[in-house]
Amino acid sequence: MPASSSAELFDPSTGGFSTTGAMAEGRVSHTATLLLNGKVLIVGGPDYSGSGARASAELYDPSTGSFSPTGSMNTGRYRHTATRLASGKVLITGGFDGLVGLSSAEMYDPSTGTFTLISEMTCKRLAHTATLLANGKVLITGGSDGHYELGSAAFLATAELFDPSTEKFAITGAMGATRFTHAATLLPSGKVLVTGGLSLNEWVIATTELYDPPTGSFTPSTTMTTRRQLHTMTLLSSGQVMIAGGYGDGGSLASWETYLSK
Repeated sequence: MPASSSAELFDPSTGGFSTTGAMAEGRVSHTATLLLNGKVLIVGGPDYSGSGARASAELYDPSTGSFSPTGSMNTGRYRHTATRLASGKVLITGGFDGLVGLSSAEMYDPSTGTFTLISEMTCKRLAHTATLLANGKVLITGGSDGHYELGSAAFLATAELFDPSTEKFAITGAMGATRFTHAATLLPSGKVLVTGGLSLNEWVIATTELYDPPTGSFTPSTTMTTRRQLHTMTLLSSGQVMIAGGYGDGGSLASWETYLSK
């Protein structure tokens, strides 16, 4: 089944969706990142024509409702992460190129519309998380080294930090569980909540952990009511975190739950 190139806009004032301009290419497992100029950077995805993964990127302009090409990545990838830094640049990490997991990372500069290769992560990762911390660093957690896509589940418990001042990655404390297709979000306290995912020991898990930047360590937190992977987490204005959907033991989930941050 071909990937879709269509796009829609959600209007909070009406609670409705409307179509907008289509992307130049059909994409799945790509990323969409809001830039400081209000445009949205769309990156990567599988290339079903046979070359593995797309290196191309597009920009969505809300003033015109249209997409236009921007510079291409140095490496085609999907199931990667894209994180806007305080500088306005976008950090792209890891992913899958259709054959192997990737440790490479790139930086997108909106002022030039170009991607530049930077230092590699400490290991290959795909379906990992990347969370911008209050100190400007980026926390990278878990994922797979790529063998999962090839039939051998190699999930990771390791984590690392990206320092934008040096553009290098360094190992930080490891999680208590291996996690793949999990979720992570920054809390008002400055800690990072990591939830669910696939784990080598229990398959889909409901456990959660908190990462504390000052100590560089993870500690167990409240267990979710439902085992979830490929779910979403959204920090609400109340300080609660809404955890929704994903896949559980019996398939797709329509349920949701909230986590009260401390």
